[in-house]
Amino acid sequence: MPIKNRFAEMLPEIAAWRQDFHAHPELLFDCHRTAGIVADKLREFGCDEVVEGIGRTGVVGVIRGKLTGSGRVVGLRADMDALPIHEATGVPHASKEAGKMHACGHDGHTAMLLGAAKYLAETRNFDGTVVVIFQPAEEGGGGGDEMCRDGMMARFGIQEVYGMHNWPGNPAGEFAIRPGAFFAATDQFEIAVEGKGGHAAKPHQCIDTTVVAAQLVLAMQTIVSRNADPTQELVVSVTSFVTESQAFNVIPQHVTLRGTVRTLSPEMRALAETRIKAVAEHVAAAFGAQVRVDYRRGYPVMVNTDTETEHAAAAARAVSGQCATAPLVMGGEDFAYMLQERAGAYILVGNGDTADVHHPAYDFNDAVIPAGCSFWVELAEQRMPAA
Repeated sequence: MPIKNRFAEMLPEIAAWRQDFHAHPELLFDCHRTAGIVADKLREFGCDEVVEGIGRTGVVGVIRGKLTGSGRVVGLRADMDALPIHEATGVPHASKEAGKMHACGHDGHTAMLLGAAKYLAETRNFDGTVVVIFQPAEEGGGGGDEMCRDGMMARFGIQEVYGMHNWPGNPAGEFAIRPGAFFAATDQFEIAVEGKGGHAAKPHQCIDTTVVAAQLVLAMQTIVSRNADPTQELVVSVTSFVTESQAFNVIPQHVTLRGTVRTLSPEMRALAETRIKAVAEHVAAAFGAQVRVDYRRGYPVMVNTDTETEHAAAAARAVSGQCATAPLVMGGEDFAYMLQERAGAYILVGNGDTADVHHPAYDFNDAVIPAGCSFWVELAEQRMPAA
């Protein structure tokens, strides 16, 4: 396919962009350097419109085809932010920012969409408009929600929107997708337990918060095993157990538990919230302790629409000759907010045999760039054929 050959030629240039982003990671909405480079390059490519500051530090570029009679407007989205992780790759382009690294491949996502934007701005071989979206704060900040709240969809007339993420463990450059619920809703909870502190040699005079909290951790495991429909997906994980005491002989007055809930349906989400609160209250009451539960709903379930999923799969097959069925993913993805506003789909591209995302040894595989860029271009040209 000619597009793949073109991007093979562009690979050193696009990989250099990617490695520069990797060396200078930025967190959440603090993507000023990255966003500035993206905006400058989009203007250099000749985009018809470049707007900064959407969703605080997001960037949007508009590319109109040779023809625009179809009236179709397709959005293509990449994320820009990094993670608060100390890098352990040892690569020449490793992070220059202590405690920050591109451990999820957003540097690659940004570079691939920039490469596609450059090609589309040069060729304009489509009938309609491509809107390239560069989003901050995917890693917990809800940047996709912020861009939508800024009116991005209506402002640029976006009718359908697509996202892509690299996937370690899948063959490099091969694609996978699924219709319907794909990535999970991501909620958080914090449970503050208050008892009666005192000397560890006199437990009968105390209300031992460590014991209460330990019972809570175990009891919450039954929400999945005994409350939830076993055919439905639900994860309840306690990830932090913090006491106020560091002494060997002190029963602490307070203990705090923190954790996450992952679901793929509104019913399971509601069940988990209700049961966590009920279990916490009743276990604490049985020991004479007090408890406060703070349950915070995060990203919604990311749902691919059926028709647009097939459009994305068709473009993937044109590029690589295949498109596998992706598994359900209990991780979260704030592209979900964009899919709540417009029909669209999210696809995975294999990153090869690399460390997993969010690992200190992870690095985006630059060999994937031609396939990723080609997918974006193929999708735009298939959805808005010029002939």
